[in-house]
Amino acid sequence: MEQRKGAEKRVVDAGDQEKWVYDSSMDHKGRVPLRASTGVWKASRFIIAIEFSERLSYFGIATSLILYLSKVIHQDLKTAARNVNYWSGVTTLMPLLGGFMADAYLGRFSTVLISTIIYLMGLILLTMSWFVPGLKACESTEICTEPRKVHEVVFFLAIYLISVGTGGHKPALESFGADQFDEDHGQERKQKMSYFNWWNFALCSGLLFGVTVVVYVQDHVNWGVSYIILTAVMAVSLVIFAIGRPFYRYRTATGSPLTPLLQVLVAAIRKRNLPHPSTPDQLYEIPKTEKTLGRLLCHTKKLKFLDKAAILEDKNNPAAEKQNLWRLATVTKVEELKLVLNVIPIWVATLPFGICIAQSTTFFIKQSVTMNRKIGNGFVIPPASIYSLAAIGMIISVTIYEKFLVPILRNTTGNERGLNLLKRIGIGMSFTIVTMVIAASVERKRLGAVENAPKNGALSMSVFWLAPQYLIIGFGDGFALVGLQEYFYDQVPDSMRSLGIALYLSVIGASNFLSSWLITAVDRVTRTGDSHGWFGKDLNSSRLDKFYWLLAAIAAVNMFFYVFLARRYTYKNVQRVAVADCNEGDDDHVGMV
Repeated sequence: MEQRKGAEKRVVDAGDQEKWVYDSSMDHKGRVPLRASTGVWKASRFIIAIEFSERLSYFGIATSLILYLSKVIHQDLKTAARNVNYWSGVTTLMPLLGGFMADAYLGRFSTVLISTIIYLMGLILLTMSWFVPGLKACESTEICTEPRKVHEVVFFLAIYLISVGTGGHKPALESFGADQFDEDHGQERKQKMSYFNWWNFALCSGLLFGVTVVVYVQDHVNWGVSYIILTAVMAVSLVIFAIGRPFYRYRTATGSPLTPLLQVLVAAIRKRNLPHPSTPDQLYEIPKTEKTLGRLLCHTKKLKFLDKAAILEDKNNPAAEKQNLWRLATVTKVEELKLVLNVIPIWVATLPFGICIAQSTTFFIKQSVTMNRKIGNGFVIPPASIYSLAAIGMIISVTIYEKFLVPILRNTTGNERGLNLLKRIGIGMSFTIVTMVIAASVERKRLGAVENAPKNGALSMSVFWLAPQYLIIGFGDGFALVGLQEYFYDQVPDSMRSLGIALYLSVIGASNFLSSWLITAVDRVTRTGDSHGWFGKDLNSSRLDKFYWLLAAIAAVNMFFYVFLARRYTYKNVQRVAVADCNEGDDDHVGMV
């Protein structure tokens, strides 16, 4: 009832929008939020703080996971790489379920709270697997050649609990942070565009600490102490997140966002034999003054078959037909289904990019193990810490884009974002092609050193030979990953925004599975007779350089497919005043935020 009153006030008292937030959100007491005391950066700081700690924990585990599986659980290169990819895949696909639950039933705040507690349980169990005598890898303190089965079971249970926690945490938290900005308020809309950049700045900062401080503790003290640090940081961030409760703006769960999409499809199929209306004005839409939740979308010309769902079939009794949602849909509902169908090809086109990214936490890390990591007076860099260069590259990229490029591009392109979303993503994807070419060249040089001096040839090469590929992939991430986050949040229906972030994460998740399957397929194809193919027992007997060239070729061919899709893409178009104000354009600043 409170929500409906707020919606009515939005229509009646439009001049009061500077004081109150009329975007269907509520404060912690269920009232229309006061703009001065809720939302924007005062609320987002609490949300970004918990993201920092979650990324610290995730990358503290993820970047060194292949080393743990190799050193402690004694898996070979292929098995360890596959297990890392499977875990990463599950971790980044679970958000599809978490995002659905957040949008449909739990709400974003509750989803974050519950999933963070599950995440914390996983970290506690991980810590116990190292310190509790009955759960340790070995009965003695010495390194064993084969761990006890109970340790493996508890270890994998712990990291998959973390996967479940991440599944609710990632999509709900990022979309909850974006919800703190009112898209119908000019100043807050621009702040929201900056929010995604600074979100990733915090993400990279957490990553940076995870792959330096945490990994250093793992390498020079022990794994258990690093798990204690991660558990403590996550517990503190959970408290910080709860403290920010009075400052947040909340969105109520609206039930399954998939049901209205199915209703549109069913209605369109039922009316498939009806003639298509000559003008969009003949399609059914509720008046804007009657809209209580969400925003109205403008009609677009693509996927015309779905428009039939909005045709009024019974002109003599329109009131009865409007009650049956399986026979009649509004233009907005039709356009929401079009939005979902539009993002699917883009999702597919970004998978090769994700496959290239997957190598940075598996084979790139294993390369660093075989190289000279000494600097200064005998200090040895932990193998996983080299990943910090990717974080540094992304931080530099995001900062340059936000502080320098955006103001310039806004003036030259007229786009509030600087670059439209798909252009930004495409630029980032092109960096991965360069990364794979450089990675192949460096690996070929490393193998050459091994051939010339089999015992210690690779150790004569500095680990900083890997710096270019990490920095370049980090630069690319600053464009592509940030762009993908904003794209999947912005270009899905308003009721599906947690699911939108989950779709972004699922790109990385599906890519990890595809990377594992590709490794298996390439291994089978290249293995002949007694030859082990491109993947041997270790790196020195493998041909990763050829695998990297293959990935570069796949990514390059895929760029043509992506450009083809991007040039024909129609962006989300939101009604501002009336249907007559809708203009269909080819850029993402037209009629939308």
